Amino acid sequence: MKLKNVVKHFKLITHHKWVVFKLCCKIGEPWRGFLHDFSKYSPTEFWESAKYYVGEYSPITEAKKDKGYSEAWLHHKGRNKHHAEYWVDRRAPEVTPIIPYPYAVEMICDKLAAGIIYQGKKWTKEYELEYWNEEKGKIEINNKMKDFITVVMTQVAEQGIDKTLTKRNIKQLYKKYCEE
Repeated sequence: MKLKNVVKHFKLITHHKWVVFKLCCKIGEPWRGFLHDFSKYSPTEFWESAKYYVGEYSPITEAKKDKGYSEAWLHHKGRNKHHAEYWVDRRAPEVTPIIPYPYAVEMICDKLAAGIIYQGKKWTKEYELEYWNEEKGKIEINNKMKDFITVVMTQVAEQGIDKTLTKRNIKQLYKKYCEE
């Protein structure tokens, strides 16, 4: 493992946390933004991710290619409620329940921040909707949550982050798609 990858990975996850925090503040959830992804600094997640660091996408992808799985991902998804995978329980009456509001909006901010960080200057407001449209068929998540995320990403693509990520707008969309 190269020291420069350790430093670059630390900077990457810290920058990502900062962007998530700023986005969470826009929607009135600063505490979720502050707590976001602290597990990435844990030894299990940090060292594997530093080892497979590439800078242009998640090192978890590289770990999975190399080993067939990622210890960092297994650790991460089991501790972070903003990931849909956290909520999957095949033995529960509802295998994929609706994710509670604070974690659902943290998920939105996380997805946007990941795109912003990994795409850098190439990021556009349309990027995340395109990415989500590819991802949503592969992810196990409640259909109401899929609809909520799709509408938010569509609004971001059409109106931008500032007009979409307001406390009022996001609460209304969550209520419309996830509570009714």
